Amino acid sequence: MLNDTPRTFVGATTFHVDGMTCRRCHDAVTDQIGRLPGVVEVHIDAATGTVTVTAETPVDRVDVAAAVRTAGYELRP
Repeated sequence: MLNDTPRTFVGATTFHVDGMTCRRCHDAVTDQIGRLPGVVEVHIDAATGTVTVTAETPVDRVDVAAAVRTAGYELRP
């Protein structure tokens, strides 16, 4: 993570994830991120490898990275 990037976010933030290529990938990442408190929507574009997370309360980017890792993938810096 970049030093000038805020650790938490509210609203929509897009992350890049390596290795998502199929429906199972989509479902696993969506499920894990969707479990985070404050997350209200997860939109994945497997073609571009992006995940847009919308939160109504502050969500820690470290928690998003951990959720993606639990699903078997890694965030790209």
